[in-house]
Amino acid sequence: MTSSTAEALRHHPIRLSDEERTGSVDAETFKSAFRLHPAGVAVVTADPTGDEPVAMTVSSLASVSTEPPMLVFSVSALSSSAPALERSDTVVVHMLGADHLGIAKLGATSGIDRFADRDAWRRLPTGEPVFTEVYSWLRGEIVFRLEAGNSTICIVHVVEAHLPEVAPDTAPLVYHARTWHRLGEGSTID
Repeated sequence: MTSSTAEALRHHPIRLSDEERTGSVDAETFKSAFRLHPAGVAVVTADPTGDEPVAMTVSSLASVSTEPPMLVFSVSALSSSAPALERSDTVVVHMLGADHLGIAKLGATSGIDRFADRDAWRRLPTGEPVFTEVYSWLRGEIVFRLEAGNSTICIVHVVEAHLPEVAPDTAPLVYHARTWHRLGEGSTID
């Protein structure tokens, strides 16, 4: 995508008029439908100024492309992390296992200092905060943002990956029906 195309799209947020919304389902029905859809859990961290680290738990993470490696996530305008993420050029996406439930809850809790425990995180040489307990994370550059309703969709080009040499013996963390879940051996379907 050329920078002029990206700039043109950036100035055309997706907003529906009242007339176009007539056929829409209401917000509660929409949220109820997505409560039936399980999603993996990740925490996104950023620091646009070098002294303003933010963390946000997301279940909207998806891979988009392998060539080049790109991912996407959305940020609600209601999130306390939204203003800082809007100013950030880079992010770290932490892929969480069930043993990282505390970090997931930390990123999902408003009104707290998510970085108060200095032993729980460090800065990468590039400046982004990373939670040291998480063994799989991706660092990337935000290449495109698109306003969609009351959220912003961020497209990220992955430039660095930190993966364990040996697969960890932990279950993936999943969010479903407003509850945290761990996938295990019993969840496999043949």
